[in-house]
Amino acid sequence: MRSQFLLMIAAMIGAKSVAIGAFAAHGLKSILGAYQLAIIDTGVQYQFWHTFAIIACAILMLQARAQGQKYFFIAAICFIIGIFCFSGSLYTLALTDIRWIAFITPVGGTLFVVGWIVFAVAAWKMREVSK
Repeated sequence: MRSQFLLMIAAMIGAKSVAIGAFAAHGLKSILGAYQLAIIDTGVQYQFWHTFAIIACAILMLQARAQGQKYFFIAAICFIIGIFCFSGSLYTLALTDIRWIAFITPVGGTLFVVGWIVFAVAAWKMREVSK
């Protein structure tokens, strides 16, 4: 059930990545400067790559035992919250020029790193079970 939930969330986040990227490239190109478009592009890239990380967590949860499933789920949650903090703050910065929002970006980046570390722990737990 958790795996299905993560796959649905990943699908929505992935669709949002494509929509934001296309809107920025076509709808905002004449409105925003190159710097703001580059900020949005960075947010879209991180959002899109971490969508695949969420999908990987969901698929691997189906293969893992309870302990590994828990860690893959935690990693996926870190990736999801990281996307909202990292990419969301970049989108807000590019569109509004509210500078203080940039302080949220490192929180998202830190969650990405934590998510990858927890992902590694989950993979290790799978190894321990398969012995």
